Amino acid sequence: MLYGIATATTALLLAAVLSALFRAPALRLGLVDRRRVRPVPLLGGVAVVASTCLVAAAGGWTGAAPLGDGVGRLLAAGAGVAVLGLVADVWRLSNRILLVGTAVAAAFVVPYDETGLPAGLAAVAWIACVAAAFRGLDHADGLAGTVGVLTAFGAGACAAAEMMDDLAVLLSILAAALTGFLMHNWHPARIAFGACGSLFTGFVLAASAVLVRTGYDAGPTAAVLFGLTALASADAVLVVLSRRLAGRPLRRRGPDHLAHRLRRLGLTPPGATVLLGVAAFATVLVGVLVHTGWLAPTGALWAAGAVLAAVLALLRVRVYGPRRPGGPPGTATHRHTTFGRHTTLGRPTGSHRDPRAARDTGARRGRDTGAHRTTGTGFPAPSAAPTPTSNRSSARMSPFEAYGGRGRAGDETPAKGRRAPGGTGALGAPRGPGADARGMRVPPASRGQAPAPPPQQSASSQLRESLRVRDG
Repeated sequence: MLYGIATATTALLLAAVLSALFRAPALRLGLVDRRRVRPVPLLGGVAVVASTCLVAAAGGWTGAAPLGDGVGRLLAAGAGVAVLGLVADVWRLSNRILLVGTAVAAAFVVPYDETGLPAGLAAVAWIACVAAAFRGLDHADGLAGTVGVLTAFGAGACAAAEMMDDLAVLLSILAAALTGFLMHNWHPARIAFGACGSLFTGFVLAASAVLVRTGYDAGPTAAVLFGLTALASADAVLVVLSRRLAGRPLRRRGPDHLAHRLRRLGLTPPGATVLLGVAAFATVLVGVLVHTGWLAPTGALWAAGAVLAAVLALLRVRVYGPRRPGGPPGTATHRHTTFGRHTTLGRPTGSHRDPRAARDTGARRGRDTGAHRTTGTGFPAPSAAPTPTSNRSSARMSPFEAYGGRGRAGDETPAKGRRAPGGTGALGAPRGPGADARGMRVPPASRGQAPAPPPQQSASSQLRESLRVRDG
């Protein structure tokens, strides 16, 4: 008991430290997962494999927890699968090579003398498929590690019930190493599993389940194996069905996994991982209860029905929509067509501007601005042609402008220092057509008519006119 606690603690701390140390070299070497929104380093699986193998080997070397022949072959074959996954992370091997390599490694683990050749071959194929399905769970932060921890505890409980102590210790070490890895893989993930860690975890868990159920009937064995790996199997079935129905190649990646569809329904990344973790815990518990005899094998059928219903429901979530030109919605480069006009973020672009919007803009800009005064329709009124005058006459100011009156034609502001009464102008003159607030006649230009040339007055006449206005 104390040895199990010590080994689990050591594996947890070692995996956490190695995950933190491997992050910088992975970024420097460019070993990142480009399927995500931001690049995430892929050497987290190396930390899990290294901590699991080192702690388990140290227990066998010291004699505190010697590994049996079957468990030793399992650990060696898992290490080989991890090396194959690491090569895939570096050089991008095809899925067919990974599947064949995993099946070859599983062929050295299955005990054919107890299962028989047909059942042994079926077990080899099942182990390879489960390992590939666990690799597919690495599409979301923390999902593969969470499902791996729960499945390792369930398989370890089954091994402990069968008095397979060495296998139970190995599974507890793996669960602790995955927990240390999750410290860095939870959303937002600072390091990812990669093919190295996901293939190793799926291979060890599937092979351990086969070793635990060796010698049992086929029906209960299938129920237990399904319960322990139901979530990974459901994700793989969902992806295969959706791609087949959409006419997409199986090797073409896409946002069609479990967590992707749950996020389309509105869940956050941690929320989707927690929900899938709860589902994995429920199915693993069903498998453990069936193995220990607390639940009939037919109870696994209810779990299978619930999983199938969830797969069919999530299959209706649309994930293969048409790709929008110019980028995803919500970005500055996203363009869409609305009633034949191209817009950018709801604003007209290019020559496809709305004439009504342009007319309103012109009305706002040209309101009360001299010759660009607008009419009630929003279009600028036609301005009259300028009348040629001499420089001397154009530079003169009217008496009202010299006294501090209005600065431009049509301004209804009273003269400086005077306030217009209710119905008269500033000088007491009654208002009338063509008169402003002071009772003075508005120039014709402000009423849309051609302006008359200014009268030629001498300096003495202007001075007398200003004095007359000032003295009233």
